Amino acid sequence: MESAGPRRSGIGGTQSGLRDHNERLVLSLIQRHGALPGAELARMAALSQQTVSVILRDLKKSGLVARGAPLRGQVGKPRVPMALVASGVYSFGLKIGRRSCDLVLADFHGTILAQRHVTYRFPDPGEVLGFLERGIKELSGSLAPDARLRIAGIGIAMPWQIWNWHEVFGAPAAELARWKDFDIAREIGRFSNLPVYVENDATAACRAELMHGSGRNCGDFAYFYVGSFVGGGLVLNNAVHEGRFGNAGAFGPLPAFDEAGRACRLLDVASLYRLEAAVAAGGKDLSTMWHEPQNWAAFEPHLSRWIDLSARELARSILNVAAVLDIEAAVIDGAFPADVRDRLVDLIRSDLGQFDQRGVNVPEIVPGCIGLRARAIGAACGPVLARYLLG
Repeated sequence: MESAGPRRSGIGGTQSGLRDHNERLVLSLIQRHGALPGAELARMAALSQQTVSVILRDLKKSGLVARGAPLRGQVGKPRVPMALVASGVYSFGLKIGRRSCDLVLADFHGTILAQRHVTYRFPDPGEVLGFLERGIKELSGSLAPDARLRIAGIGIAMPWQIWNWHEVFGAPAAELARWKDFDIAREIGRFSNLPVYVENDATAACRAELMHGSGRNCGDFAYFYVGSFVGGGLVLNNAVHEGRFGNAGAFGPLPAFDEAGRACRLLDVASLYRLEAAVAAGGKDLSTMWHEPQNWAAFEPHLSRWIDLSARELARSILNVAAVLDIEAAVIDGAFPADVRDRLVDLIRSDLGQFDQRGVNVPEIVPGCIGLRARAIGAACGPVLARYLLG
């Protein structure tokens, strides 16, 4: 099984042995900051302009970057920015969720070009593999033959230790236990020769936010993703920090309190499975919860009660994380409508004032901007990062 683990960003070198690093560095700077002229790239990477010119020439020849419109209005020769070519790289991203799978085909800009979706009672390894095999065949067929050669790989985003959550998944323990010894990368190798990268689903969502969302403006931030289970990710020095076991930023187990003031975990109050349970107990139809465009107005008053409690406990968790890591921001996103995200963010900002903040630099609370597809897009980022970027 391959991992979409981080690579260290930093200052480039000029020896031939560092050529790959320098190419990744140049591509990473363009990916993060947008189209940049060669002189600016050289300054930011601490490389000579000649070295950057050679790199850009080769990247252009490979179809990874292209010249933009000259920047005029300055003294001297107009500068020409270089931008990533969307069709230069493609990748697949698969999100394995509690009730559904999403498969996306994304380009170098992280734009979804095509997607497939399937629902189920609980995630079965065989069913998931069948869905993936069919989806890869169909989505690959939508590309021209030369474009298929530019598919970097398959990223998989799934809950860590999925077999431990059978009660919440509503699945027989024996069925989910099949995932424990299931090597998904090896099984995918039976029908695809593309490299496979597997990571925690919330970490994948964090990667999507860093590369294509609000995280591009933050160097260090905690990322909270509210899905069936609340989880998250951690970005330090502009890179996702996965930790020794790939589970850094798994904020779900942080201490929290329920409505009755009893000690519990953050995932016990701020996860969407709790909202689903309350809505179902209230006799309301859940079938529309994941229809797009999402509209959760029918789930009141359960929705407001869930937002109130979740915001309070997320605020508590953010202060706890900030006390340890001294982060500049906490980014909040999830598999919910944008208006629900905004209500949650506003209330977290307000609830932070309820807690003793002495000794803590309170981070800015920032709404994420990717939402429901964050985990699938983040999964698709894995192969691109592994092959072309630093992070």
